[in-house]
Amino acid sequence: MTFSVALCTYNGAAHLPDQLASIAAQIRRPDELVVRDDASTDDTPAVIQAFAARAPFPVRFERNATRLGSTRNFDGAIAACGGDLIALSDQDDVWRPHKLSTIERCFHENPGVGLVFSDADLVDAALHPIGARLWARIGFDHSRQRFWRARGALTALVPARTVTGATMAFRSTFRALVLPTPDGIAPMIHDGWIALAIAAVAGVAFIEEPLVAYRQHGAQQIGANDTFDARRPGPIASAARVNTYSMPIVSLGALHERLAAGRAGPDGVAAARRVGTIRRHFDTRANLPSRRLDRLPLVLRELASRRYHDYGNGVRSLIKDLLW
Repeated sequence: MTFSVALCTYNGAAHLPDQLASIAAQIRRPDELVVRDDASTDDTPAVIQAFAARAPFPVRFERNATRLGSTRNFDGAIAACGGDLIALSDQDDVWRPHKLSTIERCFHENPGVGLVFSDADLVDAALHPIGARLWARIGFDHSRQRFWRARGALTALVPARTVTGATMAFRSTFRALVLPTPDGIAPMIHDGWIALAIAAVAGVAFIEEPLVAYRQHGAQQIGANDTFDARRPGPIASAARVNTYSMPIVSLGALHERLAAGRAGPDGVAAARRVGTIRRHFDTRANLPSRRLDRLPLVLRELASRRYHDYGNGVRSLIKDLLW
């Protein structure tokens, strides 16, 4: 298999040399590096051009005339990749030397897997370890991992954002399904969308070893502290929280349309029915009747289907929907 790396930049000159050096130092070198710069105003383009002149693999550099934002910039970088596998890269991290070789081996050993992601070590702006890992910070603990294995990636990913783009790689055969990233799904952004879409039609594997030094600094767009918390809240916190369902409704609706249109082949058309059923669960919860007694048959139906357990907090979510 050929391996592309899609790297997006914006005013990243301070940390970009470390990331580029770590990509060049991979045991399994990429077959190409595709860099899309989002109209940087610092020395980022010069850093990329200097690296491209000495890189041990082809570097394709494109610069946007105006800012598109990270999601649209990644859409463009992914579209330009020619490899069988596409790894996403932020501009400010550092990859472990065996990252690409470990991920490639996982794809080779699991032909039915469409996407692979790993844990990451959290480091400060100077790359000093801060004594924490990404999965621990976002709540992807052993309990959530067991749930993932038992119920499948799609079920696990609908209520929680678990896959971080900086740790992700996927098969390019799913590009037609994932591009472009739908509007209106923030704060999911491109990485959460890609993971959700591929999970509907293929396996998603995770590697417990941290393969990235995930830099935390004040200038980054999204860090570990901003990632959705995958842990289920306690009863008091759950009752106090105002539920918003716009993101799953929009993302699952867009995914259903693409699957039904055949953008993932015959298997995707079949998967569209399941995605549609999950979307209707959130539609039901978002549009419950104002009269509490009229809600009872609807919430009991969702309870009997186990959708409250799969995509919410079980009976606690049911009680909340009945009373609030």
